[in-house]
Amino acid sequence: MELLLGYLGMGLMLGLAGIGSSIGTTIAGNAAVGALKKDPSKSSGYMILSALPATQGLYGFLAFLLNIENVSADNGLMFFGVGLGVGIVCLFSAIRQGQVCANGIVGMSQGHDVQTNTMIYAALPEFYAILALVATFLLPATEAAA
Repeated sequence: MELLLGYLGMGLMLGLAGIGSSIGTTIAGNAAVGALKKDPSKSSGYMILSALPATQGLYGFLAFLLNIENVSADNGLMFFGVGLGVGIVCLFSAIRQGQVCANGIVGMSQGHDVQTNTMIYAALPEFYAILALVATFLLPATEAAA
């Protein structure tokens, strides 16, 4: 049962991070599509800001990739908790980052020079996803079952 919970945690880590990234990039992407109607000359800036929330999905994937081989019946509960925690942090981080980026995109389309500031503000929620990823490096290594 603990092995099953460990793999479920790993799945949640990967899945929730990916869901968050897809929601975050869609929020910013929707703003970019609207902004293109107003000022298409800044499309590259819109695209950069729209892509930022995709990183949380990458963090979830990296944490999954680095830890999946360590899941065992002895530590399944730990990996369930870690996977759920990292997944939730990445989910909310990506959604909130997408909202920050969407506001920056709207500001850019209105003629304001806010791309650099928006990228700085968008880095703040991403910091917590990075912390969640780094926390997975601190997990105790387990020996492979003989």
